[in-house]
Amino acid sequence: MATILLVEDELTLAETLRYNFEREGYTVLLAADGVQCLELARREQPNLIMLDIMLPRLDGFSVCRILRQESDVPVMMLTARQDEVDRIAGLELGADDYISKPFSLGELLARVRAIMRRTERQPRGLSREVLTAGPLKVDTSSRRAWRESDELTLPQKEFDLLTCLIRNRGIALSRDLLLERVWGSDFIGDSRTVDVHIRWLREKIEPDPARPRYIQTVRGIGYRFETPAA
Repeated sequence: MATILLVEDELTLAETLRYNFEREGYTVLLAADGVQCLELARREQPNLIMLDIMLPRLDGFSVCRILRQESDVPVMMLTARQDEVDRIAGLELGADDYISKPFSLGELLARVRAIMRRTERQPRGLSREVLTAGPLKVDTSSRRAWRESDELTLPQKEFDLLTCLIRNRGIALSRDLLLERVWGSDFIGDSRTVDVHIRWLREKIEPDPARPRYIQTVRGIGYRFETPAA
């Protein structure tokens, strides 16, 4: 049974959402502030964290930043603020989805189900596959990657994105295609998610992330992986 950690300081809303999620068969944990969220997330390892932005003690943006340093748990951000800058900020920090209050319960449940389906699938190759591209090496069976002799620390989505790009080296892949391959066909979130993860990958594999050699931007389309000549 999947577990949702709901981080919301408005008690009436928190109890209403918990009631409806439990009717759907989920186990629900409640946290009323950012510090309590981090404590529960580390101890209980939930399948999804629903995170309000305006929280006591530690705001949702700060919590999301810390969570992304520690795990790949899906994060859906909730906010009463409508500004696009808030949505972009949440995605930049690694949130998987973003929904503004007031929201319909039906839409919220649909988004939660979509995230849970993607989490449950998590395809893994059964046979050993080692991909090499210049100084980069990716072992898909052990899910480890190296740049020359240095092992890279890649969260799940960054690893899957790098693998997809290397497998299709020389081919321009659209953001929508990358979303489908890495996040799943039922992903509801923003295509900026791809741009954020590409930036993070460049910071780890490129000699100069501001002038990428490997992950090339294809203007108006998406990205292409190239192995430059030595």
